[in-house]
Amino acid sequence: MDKIKDIIPEERIISRILLIRGKKVMLDYDLAELYEVLTKNLNKAVKRNKKRFPRDFMFQLSKEECKNLKFQFGTSSWGGRRTLPFVFTEAGVAMLSSVLNSEKAIRVNIQIIRTFTKLREILSTNKELREYIEDLEKKYDKNITEIFEVLKFLLDEEQKPKNVIGFSLKA
Repeated sequence: MDKIKDIIPEERIISRILLIRGKKVMLDYDLAELYEVLTKNLNKAVKRNKKRFPRDFMFQLSKEECKNLKFQFGTSSWGGRRTLPFVFTEAGVAMLSSVLNSEKAIRVNIQIIRTFTKLREILSTNKELREYIEDLEKKYDKNITEIFEVLKFLLDEEQKPKNVIGFSLKA
């Protein structure tokens, strides 16, 4: 049971959990990498068992969402896959264990589900901290706006012609 933590560090899993459409999800290619299978094979297994993956378990990203991910992670638009990625919610990841029948997939799945559970516990037990951070974000956004307004004012001031101070010699 503890061996799995050595195989896949919790941080590696956490870094791959994204918030898309208000849900914590994992991308198909990240899951495939963790399971040590090809993304196309993972998706084939899912398509063969479509009834096990309703929309609240798995969905396909839109072109815009995919573009945002590429921008966010700085990936190239050259090469790579030609289809839009699928993402899996916690329930979808749990269902993957019934579709992928390898020992490795089962062990990895257990670790991923434990990580999702731990994240949920952290968020629920630290409600006050979350609210405090949200308040800070609101204040921070306001301060940033004020900073930009001051910078704009200063830039406008620099563009106005200035009176020369001191003596000038006329030839």
